[in-house]
Amino acid sequence: MTILATAPPSLQIGRIPLAVPVVLAPMAGITNTAFRRLCREFGAGLYVSEMITSRALVERTEGSMRLIKHHESETTRSIQLYGVDPKTVAEAVTMLVAEDRADHIDLNFGCPVPKVTRKGGGAALPWKLDLFRDIVARAVKAAGDLPLTVKMRKGIDSDHLTYLEAGRIAEDAGVASIALHARTASEFYSGHADWAAIATLKQVVTSVPVLGNGDIWSGEDAIRMVEETGCDGVVVGRGCLGRPWLFGDLAAAFEGKTDIAQPSLGTVAATLRRHTELLVEFFDGDEDRACRDIRKHVAWYFKGYPVGGDLRASLATVQSLQQMDDLLGTLDGEQPYPGEAAEGPRGRAGTPKRPSLPDGWLLSRELADAHRAELAEAELSNSGG
Repeated sequence: MTILATAPPSLQIGRIPLAVPVVLAPMAGITNTAFRRLCREFGAGLYVSEMITSRALVERTEGSMRLIKHHESETTRSIQLYGVDPKTVAEAVTMLVAEDRADHIDLNFGCPVPKVTRKGGGAALPWKLDLFRDIVARAVKAAGDLPLTVKMRKGIDSDHLTYLEAGRIAEDAGVASIALHARTASEFYSGHADWAAIATLKQVVTSVPVLGNGDIWSGEDAIRMVEETGCDGVVVGRGCLGRPWLFGDLAAAFEGKTDIAQPSLGTVAATLRRHTELLVEFFDGDEDRACRDIRKHVAWYFKGYPVGGDLRASLATVQSLQQMDDLLGTLDGEQPYPGEAAEGPRGRAGTPKRPSLPDGWLLSRELADAHRAELAEAELSNSGG
């Protein structure tokens, strides 16, 4: 790993100072309060909520109100909003500010999920420059002194890139920072992120921080991205799945240290147990719901470790903390860190595919009346992208 020759770079997002230039990427069904708290126990950074639909928040649905809750230990409350209607997005931002429910708001323009892009939302939306400009401008105005940021993708596909125009528009609108996932919607999470695009955006956007997202699996990757692109910080998504200690590695890397966490199997099991406990608290004591939620994390936690298929299957259907304790108790906690087998890519990458878009979406960069009705159906709760 390259050792930083100078002090670690700090990051200022509006009025929020970050000693370590690291942001947890919003991930639907993952970055709830429980996971954010767990990650913060390992390292510093800005920990963003999972994506929350603006319409649902304005309507105060039970699910959206739960998702905007923060634990008292979360001293910087960061919420990501997704929306397609400028008025609704502004109303959601106004609500968060007026009721003092956030210290930072991020807008999602990166979701590649077909049922969102098919309606013109997510990564498809910045193609319509007037709509993108209106949403961001109204949200910034509604946020007032609260830092409002944007996260986006390169564009729809290699022939329909949007990130440079969107970056200029967002900067001119007054956002506090811009994060770029260096893939197009058509790439989903496949292949390798195009870090060169991050460098290009950094050259275009000069007055606010530019953050890079994509293929950060280690502290070494984060340092390399900063050195190669000149970006002001990194956004980490899939790399921390089942590895909350990655945030400790990232903090160490930005301090010029080469140390990395090498948890034994016992430490991994204890972290899984801790994660589940935090989920029980998040779900207001509902142990059954917490156990159902933790199941998707099991394979990520034990990636590369000598845990048999039967035990993995049992943990992936666990129904109570006691059952989890009984299963984890059968592990040999002294088993050492397996090295590379536990590192690297995790999570679903998907395969490149032609993006699903509204009919005629690509014919103009301006929003047509015919597409407004489809956009109204695009506000679904899906991955942040």
